[in-house]
Amino acid sequence: MTGRLPEPETAGQSPRFVIGSVVASAFLVGFGGGVVFPIFPTLGAVLGISPVLVGVVLSANRFSRLVSNPVAGVIVDSYGTRIPFVAGLGVQTLATTGYVVAVGAPAPGLWFLGARILHGVGSALVFATSYTIIANVTTEESRGTSMGLIRGGSILGFPTGLVLGGIVSELAGNTEAFLFAAVFAMVATVLAFFTVPETHEPTGANQPAEEDSAAERTQLLGVPAIDTSVPTLSLGLVNFGLWFSYLGLMFASLVLFLETKEIAAFGFGPQGSSGIFMGMTIVVEVCFMTLGGYITDQRPSRVPTLTLFVVLFTAGLAVLPWADSARLLGGVCLLIGVGAGGTLGPLMALLADFTPEDRMGRASGTINIFSDIGGGLGPIVGLPLIDSFGFTAVYTVSALLPLIGAVVLLAGLYWQTGRLFPASVSEPAEGASS
Repeated sequence: MTGRLPEPETAGQSPRFVIGSVVASAFLVGFGGGVVFPIFPTLGAVLGISPVLVGVVLSANRFSRLVSNPVAGVIVDSYGTRIPFVAGLGVQTLATTGYVVAVGAPAPGLWFLGARILHGVGSALVFATSYTIIANVTTEESRGTSMGLIRGGSILGFPTGLVLGGIVSELAGNTEAFLFAAVFAMVATVLAFFTVPETHEPTGANQPAEEDSAAERTQLLGVPAIDTSVPTLSLGLVNFGLWFSYLGLMFASLVLFLETKEIAAFGFGPQGSSGIFMGMTIVVEVCFMTLGGYITDQRPSRVPTLTLFVVLFTAGLAVLPWADSARLLGGVCLLIGVGAGGTLGPLMALLADFTPEDRMGRASGTINIFSDIGGGLGPIVGLPLIDSFGFTAVYTVSALLPLIGAVVLLAGLYWQTGRLFPASVSEPAEGASS
């Protein structure tokens, strides 16, 4: 065990209600994160935005999270989860509204860039709080399934944005698609305000304010905001590989891949088709997040299942460049979704297993730094490389990154615990938290 409260405070609400509220809010606000991808790569040419700036804009939210993730983690551990969660949703609502303004603004590139940066700040608060809430209201026996639900719910809003964003933009217009996303985010904020309680006891709750405040202010500005434990860092490398090759590179370039291969789905153009394929991939991913988490809840160790799904993801991305029809591409996307989902759900549960309760906010923020570095570098590095070397070389090399991360994870856990497949329900090894 990691010393978590057996009966966490949930303001009289059941853990299932709390989990459902968080999942619903994360799903609704996730729409705004996905609506940009099928629209902006082609919208950039219409608005006179260079391909380099397009990549920067798509990655800006992830790079802003690099700064805000550790701060968000310390805020959660120091002051609780409810207020940061609702505030994060509200910030994302403002950011999505900024997309609407950007379409008709004199300098659309700068408006989109500012909106994406703001979106990253809000999502950092949402991610750090949501994972901490789930860790607080679950035990090791149910944590894998619950983490799969929350991660799946937050990501499921993304394909909703991909599919509806691509389709609505073709049928009604880009502004209408962005406005639709803003409404979703607003509903999520209102829902969370009325339904999500406080579940996390702040670090300094039982200490005099004058003794705790100085230390917390220091942690907000320095290295203590980063969790440097071996499980967190090695799991972070797996996260980096997945986000770079999947949500970074693949999603940013799929619309261009469809144009090159002349692949279409249901008669839609590249924007609508890419939204459909990406949406299908993430729906499968979300299903296997929960399923993968449930499987690991029934197993002595989560690590073998997680490693298997990493291998499936690598295989799917490696064969993606060879898909030259809608049917083949659909099958490959399904395999990629299975591998990604089966990895990401158990990954967060494994993080919670090895992290003490009073550091879960920091650990969540730290592991999100890895995902944001990967997701941010994906479009910036991948799009120019594809232009120079082609889809086959870039997709194949990037497919190896999650597999390398899995090898590092196995080595790190073995060094930390003395076991290649450490048990999930156990006392953490000495030094599990720095």
